[in-house]
Amino acid sequence: MVFVFSFTLAVAKHHTAEERGKAHFNNPAFAGGKKACSTCHPDGRGLEGAGAKTKFSIMGGEQGSLEEAINICIVMANKGKELDVTSTEMQEISSYIKSLGTK
Repeated sequence: MVFVFSFTLAVAKHHTAEERGKAHFNNPAFAGGKKACSTCHPDGRGLEGAGAKTKFSIMGGEQGSLEEAINICIVMANKGKELDVTSTEMQEISSYIKSLGTK
């Protein structure tokens, strides 16, 4: 069991932040949620260019950063727990969303 866990961590470290972010984006349990980000945004649809924005208007509120917008969606739509905006997970999911503007 320990070997499998260690191997999984070793392999995960070789993936890019964008790839790990995409995995979070498609994981219904991410941040303690009940559905994945991809439930509302299959293949990132609707988020193209979001990484270049500085202001967002989501669910009746105004957000001043991509990270704040991500947290609103995690809490309100996915029923998960807000992420620390400086956390590795937030950096990874932000990296994936920012990559959508270049695809």
